[in-house]
Amino acid sequence: MSSTPTTATLAPVGDAPAEQTRFRILGAISFSHFLNDMIQSLMLAIYPLFKTDFHLNFAQIGLITLTYQFTASLLQPLVGAYTDKHPKPFSLAVGMGCTLAGLLTLSVAPSFPILLLAAAMVGTGSSIFHPESSRVARMASGGRHGLAQSIFQVGGNAGTATGPLLAAWIVLPHGQKSIAWFSLAALLAIIVLAGVGRWYGHQHRQPKKTAAVKHSPVPPHLVRRTLAVLLALIFSKFFYLASINSYLIFYLMHKFHVSTEVGQYHLFVFLFSVAAGTLLGGPIGDRIGRKAVIWVSILGVAPFTLLLPYASLETSAILSAIIGFMLASAFPSMVVYAQELIPGKVGTVAGLFFGLAFGLGGIGAAVLGQLADMWGIDAVYKLCSFLPLIGLLAVFLPNLHQPRVSMKRS
Repeated sequence: MSSTPTTATLAPVGDAPAEQTRFRILGAISFSHFLNDMIQSLMLAIYPLFKTDFHLNFAQIGLITLTYQFTASLLQPLVGAYTDKHPKPFSLAVGMGCTLAGLLTLSVAPSFPILLLAAAMVGTGSSIFHPESSRVARMASGGRHGLAQSIFQVGGNAGTATGPLLAAWIVLPHGQKSIAWFSLAALLAIIVLAGVGRWYGHQHRQPKKTAAVKHSPVPPHLVRRTLAVLLALIFSKFFYLASINSYLIFYLMHKFHVSTEVGQYHLFVFLFSVAAGTLLGGPIGDRIGRKAVIWVSILGVAPFTLLLPYASLETSAILSAIIGFMLASAFPSMVVYAQELIPGKVGTVAGLFFGLAFGLGGIGAAVLGQLADMWGIDAVYKLCSFLPLIGLLAVFLPNLHQPRVSMKRS
């Protein structure tokens, strides 16, 4: 009997020491990701409140997002590289504690500079949380890396989708100080992550299995070229997502004269579709291959983004749901693909890719805010509709392994 190589054969020591997929740990880390990103998404959802209370323009709104995401993007690769060499099981709970402090600061911030400080604290918490939680997901995967990455990421997407609803129901009616109630969610996450940290520490005390393949499946020059392509695809994906996450509510209010609450419901539909795409993208990549998922999800979304600026209110809701689903399905496959490309650097790769995701999203929000002030929000959406065409670069991604197939009788 011969076997086709799978992602499991490329797993470095400590990635998945057991054959069994640890769904309890995956559920705990996904739930914590839900709480973490729910808290963070409150900033996006209550931008109209900040804009009114602090008399902010679009450029200042973009600067808040830039501060939060820039902090996260700078620190995440450093955290990931450090913990690859020096695992810190309880750093997850520490990161959530930093998010908690930023959340409380956000609820009492008296001025724009303090808002920026609170955003930086939340970003720092995120930079600590994401690389190590992605490592935990891989450790608990039992070799099903795409599935584990999707379960982990969908928690964050679901939290991001829930944030605007909670903002509409709690924060907007009761004002800035009501943000402090969400500190209870952060406290719950700290408790859950302390339990995950104990399991994480136990795994590292276990005898290590025989070392698996530690070198890349492709030559070094191809590794560099492939990383460059992946970075271009991440730029396309997250610059476009920034236009939706930060400005969809303002776009709908401007173009269709809807209320803030209606805009937040539309944002929820988009973010819910992002969560659905994230959940399915990883397992599909396990089965048919990462490259196929990346290719279809990023380039295939282009016709829908090109139509969005010209659609009616009802049609735009449908298009944004399709766009969110297709774009989100790529990211779990991108992360696992890069971890297979550079074996043994799970935290570094996770930190780099999550950091780039946050950083490019933050830069995108700031740049698009400036363009919206100069040219108008309609022009920004028309410009961004062309970004997914960068997905044509996916043709240069090499095939790292054969997709898994079901065993059939001959």
